Amino acid sequence: MRDPLAEPSDLIRSVSRALRVLESVGRAPRGLTVKQIARRCELTVATTYHLVRTLAYEGYVIRREDGTYIVGLEVADRYRELVAAFRSPAVGESLRRVALETGWSHVLGRFVGGQVAITAVAEGSRSPYLEDLVPGFDEGAHATALGKALLATLTTEQRQRYLREYGMRPFTSATLTTPEAFEADLTAGERRGMQLELGQFRQGVACAAVLVCPDKDMERRTVLACTLPASEMMTSARVVRTKLLTAARAIAEGLAADS
Repeated sequence: MRDPLAEPSDLIRSVSRALRVLESVGRAPRGLTVKQIARRCELTVATTYHLVRTLAYEGYVIRREDGTYIVGLEVADRYRELVAAFRSPAVGESLRRVALETGWSHVLGRFVGGQVAITAVAEGSRSPYLEDLVPGFDEGAHATALGKALLATLTTEQRQRYLREYGMRPFTSATLTTPEAFEADLTAGERRGMQLELGQFRQGVACAAVLVCPDKDMERRTVLACTLPASEMMTSARVVRTKLLTAARAIAEGLAADS
């Protein structure tokens, strides 16, 4: 959800509308007609038609034979560029090593443009597969341990502003959906020495996270998280924390070497 109070005075409406069109098409894997896009974006059909034709010309949407539009290959190119920008050979090797040793999937996250986002992933053989947890994923910060660990570095006022802007969608029945419950959960995580969630993002899956790099610049703060079956987390929380902290030190060294 965009904050109307944060709208820049020099906002270019046509660019903003084109991005809304692209977002709407991206959320509809079966495709949308121009009229459907217009309704979802609250635009006139004529305006939507011109925007869609421009996006199609640039390769960001594709028109199919049935008249519907889907996301184009240029979007995939921008995604690959995003992943490449986050890539660090030393850090990637550390992630792969700890995922291999523990069997748990590990992910790195940081603030990108002020938003919690995943920047690297190493799959573990014993972790449930989560198709959402890929580089660039920037939703559900309130429901993931990675998001909690990053949001815990903000002031209370900054966190409240973040939660108001991005919402607290209930991914499962266990998801925390009020700022009060979220603050209490963060406090418990600080006492525990790691942030934790059990089935708040996906049923039966747990996630734990620790801070790798504290920094005055929020965009340089990095968090390491791992995912595993919730039942295993219930019996191995101390082991998880120990392994996470060990891996976090190795990754911090890799990040320092890169910088």
